[in-house]
Amino acid sequence: MLPIAHSELIQIFRNRLVLVTSLVMPVAVGTFFISRHEVFTEIGGAGYIAAMVMFTVAAFGLYATAVTTLASRRQNLFLKRLRSTKASDSSILFGLMLPVTVISVVLLAVMMVALASATENPDNIGLLVAGMLATIVMMIGLALATAGLTNSPEHAQVTTLPVSLGVLAVATWVGISGTEDLTWLKRLLPGGSATELVSNAWVGGVPVSDSLVLLAPTLGWMVIAIALATRMFRWEPRR
Repeated sequence: MLPIAHSELIQIFRNRLVLVTSLVMPVAVGTFFISRHEVFTEIGGAGYIAAMVMFTVAAFGLYATAVTTLASRRQNLFLKRLRSTKASDSSILFGLMLPVTVISVVLLAVMMVALASATENPDNIGLLVAGMLATIVMMIGLALATAGLTNSPEHAQVTTLPVSLGVLAVATWVGISGTEDLTWLKRLLPGGSATELVSNAWVGGVPVSDSLVLLAPTLGWMVIAIALATRMFRWEPRR
């Protein structure tokens, strides 16, 4: 697994398209939100900014990059060659996903520290970490499923848009309007409960038990994403 991960890390820094989606775009958008924190705090609070930063990194830095990577490795038959080795399917996927996941986690941690320095420290770091980890796993599962529908790295720019823009739209809606109305609809949409959880973890004022319940919808989407990935992921090039 580690040799595969090392090779993939090298490929990330050689591929300009992947480098832009995994690093440049999330950094640019995250920096914009943090640098304008006074304006966005008035709109939805520091928790809203934290959620938007999290989903920007998760949607573009992790999800879109993972789909592009998997589509590219399948198209050039790298996945097929790896399956002819002693490596198991799970170790191959873990190896391919490890570099972009680590980059996203480090990037997210740096941005959260920067946001805390610019605004205020999160009220509950444990809840914040739980919400971020659940979101990351959910997005990895969705990436594996989407990769099964993606013919090429270029095609990934189209197939990733519905999920990427969808979770950002939900995070914006929930972060700004809250969940006082249409509560269950907002929480059940992908990204809705994670946005509320991260916001609660940042600003506080909500019992921990009530916030932990918000993990359930995200965990449900994790299960759905993994199930879709198991059914839809393809090792051979799509025709």
